[in-house]
Amino acid sequence: MANVKIKPIGDRVLVEHIEEKEQVRGGIIIPDSAKEKPQEAKVIALGTGKKNDDSKVTPFEVKVGDRVLISKYGGTEVKLDEKKYTLVREDDILGVIG
Repeated sequence: MANVKIKPIGDRVLVEHIEEKEQVRGGIIIPDSAKEKPQEAKVIALGTGKKNDDSKVTPFEVKVGDRVLISKYGGTEVKLDEKKYTLVREDDILGVIG
């Protein structure tokens, strides 16, 4: 895995978006500002875990390297070493791609 200098805390997960290959149809090129943010991402790092009411840490349902679907507007974008990452809560992960 990549050696990333960001270590999430709590129930947060660091993901990197998986860009879809751009297809140009009819000679129309869509600018980056008008494109939708991809919902498919790869898990890069996990936080320390969410604590329940008994102060016990609940294990994550995802692991580093999983391909996941994340909510469209969830998370905080972070740029590090010219790469874009997103910090999301585990609740913002909709599912794991099998």
